[in-house]
Amino acid sequence: MVQGPTSTTSVAPVTSNSGQPASTGGLNFMGASGGGPGGKGSGGATSWIRKDVGFSIGIMAIIMALILPMPKWILDISLAISITFSVLILMTVLFSEESLDFSSFPTVLLVSTMLRLSLNVASTRLILAHGHEGPSAAGEVIRAFGGFIMGNNYVIGIIVFIILVIVNFIVITKGSGRIAEVSARFSLDAMPGKQMAVDADLSAGLIDENTAKTRRKKLEDESAFFGAMDGASKFVRGDAIAGIMITFINIVAGIIIGVSQKSLDLSNAAQSYTLLTVGDGLVSQVPALIVSIAAGMLVSKAGVTGTAEKTLLSQLFRNPMALWISCGLMVGLAIMPGTPAIPFLLLAALMGFIAMNVTKAEERQKEEELAEKVQEVREPKKESPAETALLMDDIRLELGYSLLTLINGEGSRKLTEQIKALRRQIAADIGFIIPSVRIQDNLQLGANTYAIKVKEIDAGVGDLRAHMSLVMDPMGGSIDIPGETTTEPTFGLPARWVAEEHKQSAIDRGYTVVDASTVIITHLTELVKENLPDLMSYSETQKLIDELEKTHDKLVKDIIPGTVTVGNVQRVLQNLLAERVSIRDLASILEGAAESASYTRNLTSMTEHVRTRLSRQISFANLDETGVLPLTTLAAKWEKAFNDALVGENDNVQLALAPSLIQEFTSKIRDAFDIQAREGVTTVLLTSPRIRPHVRAIIERFRPQTVVMSQNEIHPKVKIRTIAQLD
Repeated sequence: MVQGPTSTTSVAPVTSNSGQPASTGGLNFMGASGGGPGGKGSGGATSWIRKDVGFSIGIMAIIMALILPMPKWILDISLAISITFSVLILMTVLFSEESLDFSSFPTVLLVSTMLRLSLNVASTRLILAHGHEGPSAAGEVIRAFGGFIMGNNYVIGIIVFIILVIVNFIVITKGSGRIAEVSARFSLDAMPGKQMAVDADLSAGLIDENTAKTRRKKLEDESAFFGAMDGASKFVRGDAIAGIMITFINIVAGIIIGVSQKSLDLSNAAQSYTLLTVGDGLVSQVPALIVSIAAGMLVSKAGVTGTAEKTLLSQLFRNPMALWISCGLMVGLAIMPGTPAIPFLLLAALMGFIAMNVTKAEERQKEEELAEKVQEVREPKKESPAETALLMDDIRLELGYSLLTLINGEGSRKLTEQIKALRRQIAADIGFIIPSVRIQDNLQLGANTYAIKVKEIDAGVGDLRAHMSLVMDPMGGSIDIPGETTTEPTFGLPARWVAEEHKQSAIDRGYTVVDASTVIITHLTELVKENLPDLMSYSETQKLIDELEKTHDKLVKDIIPGTVTVGNVQRVLQNLLAERVSIRDLASILEGAAESASYTRNLTSMTEHVRTRLSRQISFANLDETGVLPLTTLAAKWEKAFNDALVGENDNVQLALAPSLIQEFTSKIRDAFDIQAREGVTTVLLTSPRIRPHVRAIIERFRPQTVVMSQNEIHPKVKIRTIAQLD
């Protein structure tokens, strides 16, 4: 039996970003979202400002920086905030397990871009207004960048600035934008298939409804995230372009202002304004480069779970062969003439050291796994919890040790594959997917014996020869082929086990020849059909109704549970399955049950009404090869005898037929149908609607395969022929 994985859903406590349980009370300087006076939540008296108000004030401050002049000391603080903010973004990305852990990244990217541009405008205003005053005209942060990174040489600064812009704009931004674009496209294209996979797992019972909702929500979030990242990557590109343009304008405008308005000569104006402008550009481009790297790492993380160092190091350094080859290559480069040996030898030693540790770790892991296996063999198995004793297999096939080879057959002859095909066939014929069949060995059985159990109760036993074929004569005659005489376990027919060398001879003589696994499958099929009512549990009924609700949701909502309950539907389905009536047309069955519920609560009467609704299906299912419905009718005396024997009123009608008449009736039924069987004819017993369930109740005890129909169940378009009458 193929067991599916079980799915559990747990509710975790709400945690903060630090991993500690989130607090709903205590001191909160920014306040809870929606808290405070007039808010949706209660932020508490200690909240002096709401988070949403504080965030709004911050955005407005960024916008005002584009318009109003900014003092030097505020610009220094703001530039420090910009650099810190960019580093915080990068660190958050590095320590995120999945891309969706930082799903607000597009919004954060927009805010950081707006912050840098507003500071660019504010610094431009200071540079153009006070650039003639010296290196500190635009604040200490810009002076520090101009002096430290450029060495007070604006030519070097311009080159470094251009390189940073090229790296940011051409390499990182363009690559991450392309990844985001492709990820968004494929995420949207794959969403229907992924949602169908979630629905399939839910229908198969592998996950529950809460897990399905979580997975659907994650798919929607992924699609929205990559779509937003596709658009957000344009922010970074625009930021880079704006930085180039602002720097060029500042240099040209600064030189013009310095020469024409501040009475500086051309060289001093170029030195002063270019140094400040390039320093300002570097202050802006360094945070932009950091944020661009964070964006690239976040979008390239799709499909990988774990923090950046775990995913990178665990995959890059897990193959010792690749490390040893790299080590050898470094040694080869070190001994090449003209190549500095020390750097390559140091790298070779490092690679060799890592490769040696990885190799030892793999060997240690293999030893631990082997030790665990040995320990499992030596130690006695732990006793299963008492609750496992309550578990019950709906269908179980137990095999003697000589029959275990049937499980490992080839292709379609493999027993497990034949059982899968059986479940599909019964689902197509009956409309009910039978529970999984558990196969297990049983040393208490004979070597060649198998047993089939339904709900832990023995349903059938048989004796097989795994490497021989079972031969039967369709005409019931004797079999004159060498072999072992036996009885076919399903129908009790005389048969013989023959060796493989006699199989073709039996086929040539017109005998029926089947292998051992087919014997089991035939026996299992008949026993399952006999026990279908017991297998139709409440949960199976609910599952069928849930599946139907996807296509007939209005019908199900109108009927269940207002008109009929799931328990009523279960009993009606059990009654239909007891007579081998297919329940695939569940919608018609529910409609019939709802109609009958208006005048009766008797399940037998309800079932009879449903059978009338299924008249087309029942009639056409019993046609012979000529397309005619063959009938055996009851004589008038038997109709009268049964009608007179019905006692009670309304839903409490019972059959009180004398035992002598019951015995006479069963004898005549047995004789009539035995004669027809010898003639190769199979007929349907036809009765009046009122007595049909009572006649069926008598016949099912000795001829359960006999079909009993009422006159209301014969479809008008079906051709009928009366073969016999029961006198």
